[in-house]
Formats: sequence, structure tokens, C-alpha cells
Amino acid sequence: MSMTVGDFFWQRLWDWGVRRVFGYPGDGINGLLGALRRRGGDIDFVQVRHEEMAAFMAVAHAKFTGEIGVCLATSGPGAAHLLTGLYDARADHMPVLAIVGQQARTALGSHYQQEIDLVSMFKDVAGDHVHTVTVPPQVRHLTDRAMRAAIGQRRVSALIFPNDLQELDYADPPRAHGSVFSGVGYAPPVVVPQEADLRRAAEILNAGEKVAMLVGAGALAAQAEVQAVAERLGAGVAKALLGKAVLPDDLPYVTGSIGLLGTSASWDMMQHCDTLLMVGSGFPYSEFLPEEGKARGVQIDIDPTMLSVRYPMEASLTGDSAATLRALLPMLDQKPEGRWQDRIRRSIQASWETLEQRAHAPANPVNPQLPFWTLSKRLPDHAILTSDSGSCANWFARDVRIRHGMMCSLSGGLASMGAAVPYAIAAKMAHSARPVVAMVGDGAMQMNNMAELITVAKYWRDWDSPTWICLVLNNGDLNQVTWEQRVMEGDPKFEATQNIPDVPYHQFARMIGLHGILVDDPAQVADAWDQAFAADRPTVIEIKADPEVPPIPPHLTFKQIRNFAMATMRDPEGAGILRNAARQIFGSVPDQ
Repeated sequence: MSMTVGDFFWQRLWDWGVRRVFGYPGDGINGLLGALRRRGGDIDFVQVRHEEMAAFMAVAHAKFTGEIGVCLATSGPGAAHLLTGLYDARADHMPVLAIVGQQARTALGSHYQQEIDLVSMFKDVAGDHVHTVTVPPQVRHLTDRAMRAAIGQRRVSALIFPNDLQELDYADPPRAHGSVFSGVGYAPPVVVPQEADLRRAAEILNAGEKVAMLVGAGALAAQAEVQAVAERLGAGVAKALLGKAVLPDDLPYVTGSIGLLGTSASWDMMQHCDTLLMVGSGFPYSEFLPEEGKARGVQIDIDPTMLSVRYPMEASLTGDSAATLRALLPMLDQKPEGRWQDRIRRSIQASWETLEQRAHAPANPVNPQLPFWTLSKRLPDHAILTSDSGSCANWFARDVRIRHGMMCSLSGGLASMGAAVPYAIAAKMAHSARPVVAMVGDGAMQMNNMAELITVAKYWRDWDSPTWICLVLNNGDLNQVTWEQRVMEGDPKFEATQNIPDVPYHQFARMIGLHGILVDDPAQVADAWDQAFAADRPTVIEIKADPEVPPIPPHLTFKQIRNFAMATMRDPEGAGILRNAARQIFGSVPDQ
């Protein structure tokens, strides 16, 4: 049998190192699926429940392996469903290849069924790297360029295959004018700034007496270098949410997360530092950085468009985080221990004490912070954690302590709901011996994550370890937006938009063959985690959480306090809000 376009395409992806693809079938890609079947399983196909989840899984695969993520969908609606996950990849600078079908070339332009202008649709998310294959000899160079662009530029690429092309005989480009002959492979460069720029940065950092560092996802491969520079400079280190795993939280100078979801220790450090060093972070909220003019700045990022965009930097260094920090380290003076380091340590200790007190405050029935606080002490070594967007991200950011060797992520720049479970599935597919924990709110669970539990049920027996846990906060409320309405807008809870149905998530898990645990008493939380980590199959822990426990930011403005007071007076849950707010801020408060 001759080699078809589909056969050649999968072989080319194999040559590029692709071993897994996430997707959903459809007649627009039948030729590609037939060619994939003929390979006998050397490229693993993970069948999802929805194409959006395939794209999220591809992003997570890239995040947790360092490889390119690949997702596959049929023409028309299948291709359109990929977009949210692909924007997640774009926002977090992850290499992802989207493969989609299209109607027959002879039908294009005829308003045919499922005909969409896919090049236009993918243009924003994939930029210049979205192309339709029109003849077999194009497959070679379009595949090579799509892979090289995605990997080398850490971006999304998209390839569109008309269905009448996929089963045609493959042909190499002819040796003729108008043909090109591409090759496989990409070796990433090590980018280091020029010595003069490094010395300028070192002068700024050496002159500082109170140095603060902010690290993000771009520093995940530079953990040892970040630690060495922090200790040389006597700096405290705050972590953007995507950089939560850069340094373990047991180091005495790690202040934890920053921003609305951050800690008081990170806020205090940023407000009192005289020098800021940002490494591999696009953290968006400038109001949580030093006030302009109060601190000198140095930033390191591989992407020059991200330099000096959040804070005006005196030294903006384009470079690989690890290599740049290694080159910078010999130029840095060792700072002596002093009041700055003492202040950071005291602030960190006070922050953890506050978080512990808040996590154990009474609630009705379960304080949503408690499961996250309790999880920290029970996390196995080398666990992988994923979080959804929403109020669960607050507690994940603040209360879960990361140790060396753990990995964690979520939808960062896009902050999309619905990413935690597909992220956790992709993490387990890539590292099936490692324990994986997803943390989800009931809104995201109902939106799309419940369906992907069926994917877990389909595949878990193939994993080296069955330890895969999904924590669901069931509070009947789209809680993060409810609190944003109160604090940012001064509006009471709008029940028509915010209340959602009560679903027995633990029973759904049992129904599809997983383990399910219901927790409606705080005394049950620790045992639920112990059961889940010891279970012989994946587990869903459903927590009946109190929706009126406020996610208090590390700093409240006068406007936020005023809005909160105005909203509470008109809110249907006003009494519970005030009681829980007092417990969170002042400690124990009686129920009556």
C-alpha cells in the first residue's frame, strides 16, 4: 500500500518526537484517524469528551513535560471548540499544535455543511502559523514549520487538512522552481544578555539594601539559580501563580503568592523594598508591585515584549532565566544579614499564622480554606497539582505549601474556568506513577469537568498508580464572581446569575466506577484526604463549602471596603457575610 498524506503526516510528527495526541473523532479527519490506526499505537491517542478539553490537555502536556502539546479535532464545530484551550496556550506561552479537518477542497466557498473559514478563525490565536494543506507535497514543509514555530517561539500553530486530501497518495516536493525541501529538528539556543548589560543589572542589585524578587513560570527551569541569587542578595521571593513551584514554601525567604490571591507577606515586601528583580514573569497586576519611583528595577525574560511592561525597569535583560542568572551571580555581592531579612522572616511567619487561623475558623458547614490547608501536610513527594479558576484558586495560591520536586499549574494568563480536570488528566498521562490532585469549584465542575471524569474512568487502569484526586468545592454559588460583585462593584449577590444547582459529585464518581467521598463536617476533612491517597482508584472528594467565607486580599483599598459595606447591607446573605468576615479578620466570633 502506498503512503497516504495521513501516513506521512503522522510519521513526520513521530520524527519530531510526538508520542501523544489529545482529540475527538469526526468525519472531517477520518483519513488522519485511519492513518493513525495503521501505526499500531506508537502515537497514543487520548479520547476526550469535548474538543476544548483536548486543547487544555495539550497545554498541560506542554507545561508538565516541556514537550509540544498536540490536539486534534474535526472540521466545523470540532475545530471551533478547540479555541478556548488554544488561547490558554497562547496566554501562557506554551507550544501547542492544533490539527483540524476541513471540508473537501472542491466544496470550499460553497456554503457547504460545516464549512468555516478556519484560517481566519485561527488567525488571532496562531498568528502567521495557521495554514491549509492544499496538495500532498506541502505536508512536509507545513508540518516542519508548524512544529518549529510552536516549539521555538512557544506559541500555537494550526494545520488544516481538507478531508479529500488526507487519503491521497503522498508525494515529495518535485525538484523544480516553487518547491521547498524542509527538515526535522530544532535545537533551542541559550540566550544570555551582553556582559555590559549584566554588569549594569548587577550594579543596581548590589546597590539595593532591600531586594525583592518576583518569579514566574519562566523561572521554573531555573530553581537552583533563583535560590542562589536570592540568597546572595538577601532577597525575599514572591511567586506569581504560574511560578508557584519555582521555590518550595519551606524556604525562610519565600513569601508565597502575590496579588489578589497572594499573601500579606508578599504585599508587605513589595511595599517596602528598594529594588525589584523580576524573573520570567508576566504578572499583570502592577498595583501589587512597588509604587513607581520607589524601587529600582531589573527584569529577565526570554520574550523582549514582556520587558518593562509592568514596572519601569532600569535594566531589561532578554535571556534564558537559568543561564542569565548563572552569568549574573558572580557579579553580585553577598549581602549581610540585617533588618530586611528579619522583616521578611517575621512577615512570612505572621502570614502563615494568619492563614492557619483563617483556615480553621468556623463556617457553615465547612470552611473552604480548610481542605487546602489540610492537604499540604498530606501531599506525597513529587505530587502534581492543578487548580481551576475561581475561589478555589485563592485557597490553592495561599494555603497549599509546595515542596521541592512538586509541579503545579492552572490557566494563568487566560484564567479560564474548566482547566483543572483536563490539566490533571494530561499530567497523569505524562507521569502516571505520580499522585495528581485537581482542585475545582462546582461552577467549573458543572461547566465541563464532570464529563472529563468519564475520561478518567476510561483510562485510569492503564496508569502506573491509581492516585488521582479531584477536590470539588460545592457551595452552590459562582463564588469568585459573587465576591467580585460585592467588593469591586458594591453590588449585593445577584442570585439569578450566581446560584447554581446542587449536584452530588461524589455519587456521580461512584456511578462511573470511581471512588467518591462526601465531606459535610470539618472533622471529616483530614480522613477524606487519607482515604483518597490510599484508594485503589481515582477519587472525587466533594466538600460542602460555605460560600460566605470571604477571600480577603492581602490589602484592601478604601473603595473596596466601602463597596463591601454597601453590598453587605443589601445582600441576602448579609448576616453570614459579616460573621465570616469578622472571623477571618479578627478571629473567632460567636454564631449569635
